Amino acid sequence: MPKRALISVSNKENIEEFAKGLSELDVEIISTGGTLKAIKEAGIPATPIDDVTGFPEIMDGRVKTLHPKVHGGLLGKRSNKSHIAQMEENGISPIDIVVVNLYPFKQTLEKEGVSEEDIIENIDIGGPSLLRSAAKNFEDVTVVVDPADYSDVLVGLKENSLDTQKRKSLAAKVFRHTANYDAMIANYFSGQTGDEIPENYTVTYEKVQTLRYGENPHQDAAFYKNPLSKGMSLADAEQLHGKELSYNNIQDANAALEILAEYKQPSAVAVKHMNPCGIGVGENLFKAFGKAYDADPISIFGGIVAVNREIEADTAEKLSEIFLEIVIAPAFTDEALEILTRKKNIRLLKLDMKDEEEAYHKLTTVKGGVLIQHNDAGEVSVEDLQVATKRKPNEQELADLLFAWKAVKHVKSNAIVLGKDDQTVGVGAGQMNRIGSAKIAIDQAGDKAKGAVLASDAFFPMPDTVQAAVEAGITAIIQPGGSKRDQDSIDVCDEHGIAMVYTGMRHFKH
Repeated sequence: MPKRALISVSNKENIEEFAKGLSELDVEIISTGGTLKAIKEAGIPATPIDDVTGFPEIMDGRVKTLHPKVHGGLLGKRSNKSHIAQMEENGISPIDIVVVNLYPFKQTLEKEGVSEEDIIENIDIGGPSLLRSAAKNFEDVTVVVDPADYSDVLVGLKENSLDTQKRKSLAAKVFRHTANYDAMIANYFSGQTGDEIPENYTVTYEKVQTLRYGENPHQDAAFYKNPLSKGMSLADAEQLHGKELSYNNIQDANAALEILAEYKQPSAVAVKHMNPCGIGVGENLFKAFGKAYDADPISIFGGIVAVNREIEADTAEKLSEIFLEIVIAPAFTDEALEILTRKKNIRLLKLDMKDEEEAYHKLTTVKGGVLIQHNDAGEVSVEDLQVATKRKPNEQELADLLFAWKAVKHVKSNAIVLGKDDQTVGVGAGQMNRIGSAKIAIDQAGDKAKGAVLASDAFFPMPDTVQAAVEAGITAIIQPGGSKRDQDSIDVCDEHGIAMVYTGMRHFKH
């Protein structure tokens, strides 16, 4: 049975009950600062850390546990005769249990208007040192960092079932915890100093849920969140109805949110396999969703729909007419909820549609490594466009071109989007050549291609895509420009009176 425990916690959840349980097992409790006060006020005997070290807490508590009589008691191996002898020679008594959680660095960062001084003061030094010392010596020391483990540890102590494997598991949790803590600190300092692509890139994520499986049933999967993310995230959504999200649901829903963030007017986005199958913008949500649905009433079946306005009864009725996996909105009226929840399996998510932060890192794993880049936050305005043809686009065409340009940014390359009157009418995605994507988009649009505009995520290496646009009745084109054969495409446009503008920016998405 352990004889001594050191308790020093910032999060005092259930600490009194745990300390009482230890005391009832005749474990001597050593404690510090506010933890010591809380334990004593609960009527539980505890020894101040000063009595162990023979040295007072100094520098506003910055130095209190960093002492050989503490760390020697943690790191001394009980099976090593030399360690035991040195402990005895130096008056060091073993510490068998360490219960520590850390200064609230994350919570401090999240405070509105927090000062750098407050942030720095909430970087814990002694706590991680205690945890790491105890975890390193897990064969002899039980270390507890999570209040959720208090009950199991007490049961294990009472039943004498805290074996080496269990202590090793608790130690592993400690090292994950301190790594998470240090990663947040490292990222804070990197952000402050502008080291966005440093020599060592450290990331940390916190589990939201274990998923049933990944893309396919034979693949394990879980959903994690960035603990300091401030943008729109599914991890912050409130699920109002339906079964839990799957891996593919989360991928598709995230794609829908990224697209939706491009549009500020009442908008609706329908997504299948991470590509938009319909985007609509209107004077109200009902009209916006009507456009998104009409854009491709076949592909939307079994899809994900995200909207940026409260869903009311009329829109809910329209949504309920088709099979959808997920509907995401900032709010639902009571009547809309009553209509939509008649469908047992539809997942309804409520999410604050706050503005996405301007830049964040996107990570893509490759064998043995990871690729890092900033998210594609590139935008263009009318003033950025360069007219390449004799004919300039008219006012309506300009509006349609910018609408389609926002959409094509989120379509897998090679990407072609046809748009007209704030609606996608054809989407061609992920083909090995650009003309293939154009043919898909034009075929999908059918008669709607006449009078529509075309957006391409990258330049035209040859004029075949422009020729296909001519035959479909498209009146204006937006593309990055920059091909050695740009003039070939310009000549075709000029021959047929099509307006073409360059953005000077491409939007590859692999």
